[in-house]
Amino acid sequence: MESPLTRHRARALAGLRNCVATILLVHATSAATDTAEPSLDAQVESIKAQALQLNRDLFILEEQLLYPDNTQLAVFVSLDVGEFFALDAVKLSVDDKVVSNYLYTARQVDALRRGGVHRLYLGNLAAGEHEIVAVFTGRGPQGRDYRRATSVVIDKTSGARHLELQIVDAEAQRQPEFRVREW
Repeated sequence: MESPLTRHRARALAGLRNCVATILLVHATSAATDTAEPSLDAQVESIKAQALQLNRDLFILEEQLLYPDNTQLAVFVSLDVGEFFALDAVKLSVDDKVVSNYLYTARQVDALRRGGVHRLYLGNLAAGEHEIVAVFTGRGPQGRDYRRATSVVIDKTSGARHLELQIVDAEAQRQPEFRVREW
């Protein structure tokens, strides 16, 4: 849950980003109307590059303010082969509270099959013990509807925690396996 101070910082940061963008736009417009300078295009490109760099810096600062490293929890989804399970959706709960519910498109599932990893959740957790439950929905063996859950209890201490929800084909049982791995 976000604190009022964090929301205030996020609003202030968004206001700062808008202010800087406006200043850069005004500067770019004034530079564009000045026809006496021979390298006008170079100046405009330089201003664009500065605006992009500033936007990247502000995005990183915003992430650090909203999700400090000492309380951060990130959960990722990966898919290995996927012959026995066609992923449709994942619902993630932390301490019996749904924090993410994601419906995958065919292109996203294809990207996961080719080795991609999807960040399902990024949020803050207080120190202590927490139960993470992931419910996977899709098509299982023989094309039947399939719904499986996996859970893990973590002890959140200081520092960021990264969990990977892996969907792996178990050849011996000809069934999918759902694992949780910590990075």
